[in-house]
Amino acid sequence: MAHILDKPTLRQRLRPIFEGFDLPLMGAVGLLALIGLINMYSVAYAFDMRFLDHVRNLLIAAVIMFSVAQIPPQRLMVFAVPVYCVGVALLIAVALFGLTKKGARRWVNVGVVIQPSEILKIAMPLMLAWWFQKREGLLRPLDFVVAAILLALPVGLIVRQPDLGTAILVLSGGLYVIFFAGLSWRLIAPPLILGVIGILFLKPAYAPTG
Repeated sequence: MAHILDKPTLRQRLRPIFEGFDLPLMGAVGLLALIGLINMYSVAYAFDMRFLDHVRNLLIAAVIMFSVAQIPPQRLMVFAVPVYCVGVALLIAVALFGLTKKGARRWVNVGVVIQPSEILKIAMPLMLAWWFQKREGLLRPLDFVVAAILLALPVGLIVRQPDLGTAILVLSGGLYVIFFAGLSWRLIAPPLILGVIGILFLKPAYAPTG
């Protein structure tokens, strides 16, 4: 009987899994996802499969996000350099012999057709977090210069495709990591603004003609 009474409840078993979650952040992400679903349904209500595919993709993303959140950050750092290098290598492959659709060269066939710029949305902040973690407490101006180069390389390759929206996302994500590493926002804001303006000015140059 004592053994039965000491058996943890389902709530007690699940509590450690959810400890440490940023509830306001989860709520904000959930709200944005809900707004997106409502907008998607209002625009594409006549295309039920398209809406259902979007719901399926959101559920898959939620499962992946929850699963990755269970991995300690120290273990995630192990993948930073290889994932970043693979992502950049694939971006170079796109520039050299990528697939072109509707005037944009964003995809590459590696047995399956993939869009490498999507990898950098995760790989870029992870790589910069790894870089600054290795230099924690010993940061020098040169470390920020190297971080800027690590950021500029994939952003430049993505702009060249062109994929301006993803380029801005990767750029802003990387600059946020640099900011939290200790660089003043006053020094980050001008490059971010200039980067966005530069990307917008480059848009006509890479726009498909005809």
